[in-house]
Amino acid sequence: MSKQLPFAITLDPGTSLANETGSWRTERPIYVDRLPPCNNACPAGENIQQWLFHAESGDYKEAWQVLMEDNPLPGIMGRVCYHPCEDTCNRAELDEAVGIHAIERFLGRTAWEKKWKPKFDAKKSGKRVLVVGAGPSGLSAAYHLTRLGHDVTIREAGPMAGGMMRFGIPTYRLPRDVLDYEVQRILDMGVELELNTKVEDIEAAFEKDRFDAVFVAVGAHLAKRIDIPGYAAGKILDAVSVLRDMETGVEPPQLGRRVVIYGGGNTAMDVARTVKRLGVRESMIVYRRSRKEMPAHDFEATEAEEEGVMIHWLRTIKEIDETSFKVEKMQIDKDGRPQPTGEFETIEADTLILALGQDVDTTFLEKVPGVEIARDGVMNVNNQMMTGRDGLFAGGDMVPAERTVTVAVGHGKKAARHIDAWLRGARYERPEKHEIVGFSELNTWYYTDAPKTEQPQLDLVRRQTGFEEVLQGLTEDNALYEARRCLSCGNCFECDNCYGICPDNAVIKLGPGKRFEFNYDYCKGCGMCAAECPCGAITMEPEAV
Repeated sequence: MSKQLPFAITLDPGTSLANETGSWRTERPIYVDRLPPCNNACPAGENIQQWLFHAESGDYKEAWQVLMEDNPLPGIMGRVCYHPCEDTCNRAELDEAVGIHAIERFLGRTAWEKKWKPKFDAKKSGKRVLVVGAGPSGLSAAYHLTRLGHDVTIREAGPMAGGMMRFGIPTYRLPRDVLDYEVQRILDMGVELELNTKVEDIEAAFEKDRFDAVFVAVGAHLAKRIDIPGYAAGKILDAVSVLRDMETGVEPPQLGRRVVIYGGGNTAMDVARTVKRLGVRESMIVYRRSRKEMPAHDFEATEAEEEGVMIHWLRTIKEIDETSFKVEKMQIDKDGRPQPTGEFETIEADTLILALGQDVDTTFLEKVPGVEIARDGVMNVNNQMMTGRDGLFAGGDMVPAERTVTVAVGHGKKAARHIDAWLRGARYERPEKHEIVGFSELNTWYYTDAPKTEQPQLDLVRRQTGFEEVLQGLTEDNALYEARRCLSCGNCFECDNCYGICPDNAVIKLGPGKRFEFNYDYCKGCGMCAAECPCGAITMEPEAV
């Protein structure tokens, strides 16, 4: 579906349909660039509209290169990102949001198949940076620092790179060959990776190993615990350990026929679906709030229920007696908090898996001068992402923020920019954002209904019994169609509508990719161009007196 609009009037450059009318105006049109809501909502700071522009013309390589300027993990992000960009997409008010994550995934796969390499040509700075942790934030920082000309070493305490992408996200959501490929592409750029290397002494990294800056991005691997009477009576596991053991090849634990998962986040959903695949007859989630208040995304709960997971909403575990779990019913008060009701019931299960959240191990930072660790285990950093210790930066799970892969990748890019500026004796200041363009500022009657392409899913029986990827990717035809659903909100895509509609021949074409300009000697300020611009890239401003 092309966005080329249906008419244009072609005139010789000197031809006019009216006399010069500049003195008649009370307003004049100007071309503007506005911020698309998808770009604004992306935690990784992607220029989504720009790479979609290339994708809709079939130039997938250029689309991928633009995407890689901000995000080094498109194949991963296209699978595990919760796509807040789509939640804000203006197209949703017309029919359905553009399937941005699915196109991103398609570009990631195409890059793999065609062996594309990211473009970068920065001169070597001679500076060395240590990244602690090979999760999404650390990998992103290493990638962007390399693009900026610095030598980067990642030290990872575990046996494999990927962090919580590998040890917290099951393979049915993120195939490991995709993860391995995108990690290796970063290493192929010259990043050095040291596995099974736990960093214990930050000061030694500066003084002995001669690193010029350090970025710490250790993931939240420590499971939170809770006191329950009779706690030791049954078999108690934690969700992070179960998922990690699945990855490292440890023999799955003997779970029994019935398993209770305690928690309501995405990790609880993941582990409940995982144990179902391991052959558990009853996989049950117990959560003290309702579905509306759960931290997990709604589609995660829906997919879990489709696979046979039972979710006990508004329940909390009070006691355990071997295989009997005494749970109390809860109710949500006017402030949205769960309150006990005094009503109890019993659930029988062989194993309890705790999925109550994770903490970061910050013990190796406690003695670093200037570093402040808050009570909840996260670190205080300034607006340059630097701690109180000069040259020590932090991001990802280690700082206050939503804990998602996309946020972590964004932190890595942001930290890299601040570290680069600091190493060069400067300070990075983010450019001011343009105003966000809303649906009401678009002229959408030019667009026909074009329903979103649904990604196919694996057959339910295979989902319940194996770890094949559940959500499938788009074909090239589907990806092209989906990219062309983008409305190009707020930015000119050279549809020629202003050029064709102007009654005064006041719009001048500047050539492909150069857009247009107004000849104000001929413009009488009628505003037809602004009214008919499909994407809200023209506004009318009062004439200066």
